[in-house]
Amino acid sequence: MQQNKEEYKEHIDFLVLQQTHSFATFINKKPFKKDMSQLILIRHGESRWNLDNKFTGWVDVPLSKKGIKEALLVAKELENVAIDVAFTSKLIRAHETLLLILARQQKTGIFLHKSKQRSAWSRHDFGKRIDINEIPVYSSDKLNERHYGKLQGMNKDDARRKWGEKQVFLWRRSYTARPPEGESLKDVSARVVPYFRKFILPMLERGKNVIISAHGNSLRALIKHIDDISDENIPHLELVLGKPIIYRLQGRKLIKVRQAHNFTRPLTWKEKRKREQKKQSKNKKNKTISKKNKAIVKKKAVKRKAPAKKRAAPKRKPEKRKVSKKKATTKKPTKRKFAKKK
Repeated sequence: MQQNKEEYKEHIDFLVLQQTHSFATFINKKPFKKDMSQLILIRHGESRWNLDNKFTGWVDVPLSKKGIKEALLVAKELENVAIDVAFTSKLIRAHETLLLILARQQKTGIFLHKSKQRSAWSRHDFGKRIDINEIPVYSSDKLNERHYGKLQGMNKDDARRKWGEKQVFLWRRSYTARPPEGESLKDVSARVVPYFRKFILPMLERGKNVIISAHGNSLRALIKHIDDISDENIPHLELVLGKPIIYRLQGRKLIKVRQAHNFTRPLTWKEKRKREQKKQSKNKKNKTISKKNKAIVKKKAVKRKAPAKKRAAPKRKPEKRKVSKKKATTKKPTKRKFAKKK
């Protein structure tokens, strides 16, 4: 009953926002075009706790340096995709990823809040002062990452030592298993799918391009619903950090246009170990091959004769000019002829 009341309140808040902010005129003045709306799903880039190998869950941790780079690469990919509405979780790593994407498009995302005082004080009359570069951003904890309970903040290696490798792996991969005081993927799906149906799908049906910046498990639950993936196959689904998945609405169906996920996720610890061992052996082989190649290249370089230096032409000694030895002749004094005086 409490969950239904919360959903009803959230729906009412959404309708109020539509009226007070003239939402219909704000998004865009484009005419409605069938089969043109797109749904863009983005998993946030690497966070600081991803880097530290910790369970993050609902802990509000920002992106790492690598995560920022990943978000910027996605932003470049989506540079020419028009975005009308944005949805995100309540966690900062999803916000940062979204804002970097919008910044690349030179757009301003305006966060709309449920709080009465906050919504009143941050009110912006979109209907009268329309700016094409401004788009509404809706954030909800319904799109948050899976809650990992007692695992949150714990290093994954420490968790394996405490509860065992198989148990921790089961909590992470299973569709129904819950970690201590945490959520299963099934629980995540129970909050994500209704929110999508009530608030996001109507936007797509109105011809708007929607972006969702969220998390691995919340997006996994949504993709399961859209692609009708079975409970048995969903644990295999692997999402790539910082890569867009794009759907296009055709009629009432969402058709996948761009794919950035696969079904190669290992389900058992043994399977994961085998894959890790294969990767390690491949890496070793590649290293040995690269070392051999380097050694061969060095040998070849040594064998190769250095280009012979051009010998400088021998300097010719300046030829001594032969001075012709002529007999010195003494000029006889010329006799001056004087005119005889008469």
